[in-house]
This record gives sequence, structure tokens and C-alpha cells, in this order.
Amino acid sequence: MDLKTYLKTTASEVDAAMDSFLPKAKERPATIHAAMRYSVFAGGKRLRPVLCLAAAEACGGEVSNALAPACAVELMHTYSLVHDDLPAMDDDDLRRGRPTCHKVYGEGMAVLCGDALLTEAFIVLAKAPATKRYGTREFIAELAETGGSRKLIGGQVMDLEGEGKKLTKRDLVRIHEAKTAALLTTSLRLGGMSANATPAKLDALTKFGYALGLAFQVIDDILDVTQSTEVLGKTAGKDEAVEKSTYPAILGLDASRKEAAKLTRSAMEALKPLGKKAARLEEIAAYLLKREY
Repeated sequence: MDLKTYLKTTASEVDAAMDSFLPKAKERPATIHAAMRYSVFAGGKRLRPVLCLAAAEACGGEVSNALAPACAVELMHTYSLVHDDLPAMDDDDLRRGRPTCHKVYGEGMAVLCGDALLTEAFIVLAKAPATKRYGTREFIAELAETGGSRKLIGGQVMDLEGEGKKLTKRDLVRIHEAKTAALLTTSLRLGGMSANATPAKLDALTKFGYALGLAFQVIDDILDVTQSTEVLGKTAGKDEAVEKSTYPAILGLDASRKEAAKLTRSAMEALKPLGKKAARLEEIAAYLLKREY
């Protein structure tokens, strides 16, 4: 299966699973469930669940065993976007080409929608089949630590506090280690765990995810200043407008592109212990480096 078909097919599998996991739109109280589904099914690349499933395959596991973890990371990711878009945070009107949750359902409901999606992530993750090495406790602890104040939320705090300030490259790396790279790495680790991965394989996925996550963020920053709102599906140039430090702002565009390529090479190097089974992950890394939206 070529990569384009694989990404489309895998995203469809994830969407079908999330549809089965989430409360139906008309289930009482209907407003919150409609808002949750509006946010989850707004589109998007489904990158994190795709990586979760690809990691499971790279470790010799079954996709069916990785679907709950894959959906859980996407639910956590969507919650973070709903809250990021709020006026008190990034104050954005567009997400994935559609009005953001708070523009459709109001700010209060958007806060509750994010809260509900985060909670739902753990309900779904608890359904993941245990393996010899990893039980429900290990799955839950993995995602909980990623979503906490030391990682995802901590990164959001540093991001907010960095607005209007002149940050160093190291400051920027700290932010995106905690935000982008952490959840992306956990997506891979959960996929590996669903396949009962050995510690060595899990370590390889961790190193791959860290480098890939940072590379993804560099490209994201580049696209924010080089692409239009229509192409991105979100407000272009927003980082510069709020005086947020980004890779292009600190390094310049050419150096940022080189940084993304360097990080992608590091990511691919990390996959060597997985051998030929990591070919799909390598394909995804190469694809993400060249993405235009």
C-alpha cells in the first residue's frame, strides 16, 4: 500500500473507532456531545493515531490492539486544540478550515468540551488490551504524564509566558519538547506498548518521536509564515501577530528548513533497531518534512 493510501485508510479506521467510542450527538446533554463530535470530526491529518498504529505494526503488533490508544491520543490532542483556540489562549477563529468550537458553541461550552474530551481519552484508553509487559496502569500512566503540567500543559504555560518576549532557541526547544514532541512521542510509545514492545524497541520509538516531534514543529512554524489561511485551515501569520517566538523568527527560514531536515535524519537514525519493519515510519517522517499544510 502506498503512503497516501495508507494514511487515508488508517485515518478512516481511526475515525470509525472514535465514532463508536464517543457518545452520540443526541445523547443527553446533547449540546456537549455535539460539540465534542464537531471538534473531533472537523478533519485533520490524524497524525498521532496514524503514528500509534504504525508503531504497533513496526513492533509486530495488531492494529486492532492499538486502536484504543490511537483514539485516546487523538482525543487528548483535540482537547488541547479546543482550549488553545479560546480567547484566553491563542484566540483563534479557525481550526481545520472551520469555525473553532467556541465560535460555534460559546466559550463556556468549549471549555467543557475540552474537559470532556480529555476525560474521554482515558475512558477509551482503559479499553486497550493488556500485554505481558504493559497493563492498563502502564497505558494510563503514560498518557496522564504526557498531558500533565510537566509536559503538555507545562509547554502551553511556557508558550503563553513567552509571548512578546525574545526567546532563545533553547527556550523554544523546551516549549516544543513539552508540547508537540511529548504527545507525538507518547503516540508512538503507546503503539509499541500495545504490541508488547521490548524496552529496546520502545527506546527506539521514543528517540524517533522526540526528533520527529521537533521537526514537525519547525515545519509548522515555517508554514505559518509561508502559507495562506486557506491552505493551512487556520489563521496564517498568527504567531507573528502575537509576537510569539518561532523557529523562523529566531533562526530565519533557510536555517529553519535545515534544522527540520537535520531533526528528520536523527529521527530516521533512531529507527535502526527496528529494522525493515520501521519502513512505514520512515516514509511518514519523510512525508512530514515535505508537507505544505
